Amino acid sequence: AEGGPAVDLRVQTVFGLKTHPMIADGRAPLTLRLTSPAGRPIQVTTDLPRFWAGSWAEVRRDLRGRYPKHPWPEDPATAAPTLRAKRPGQSEQ
Repeated sequence: AEGGPAVDLRVQTVFGLKTHPMIADGRAPLTLRLTSPAGRPIQVTTDLPRFWAGSWAEVRRDLRGRYPKHPWPEDPATAAPTLRAKRPGQSEQ
């Protein structure tokens, strides 16, 4: 994850991605530095589907408690990307 092109993004902005963003005509993964709603680093990955299937459950559990106004879907690969908090009364998946 060191040395290549990277981008910092709130994790909610990559909800809905089932494949990892690639560069160089699909030959290299873009390093994603995923952050919390407050902009704090939570994960660096070059394999988003693996993150969703692996450590996302633990990250989700931790961040749901800290940021209850934001969506934390169980299956982020099928959730809609967002920059917004949940509306009052909006349920979580």
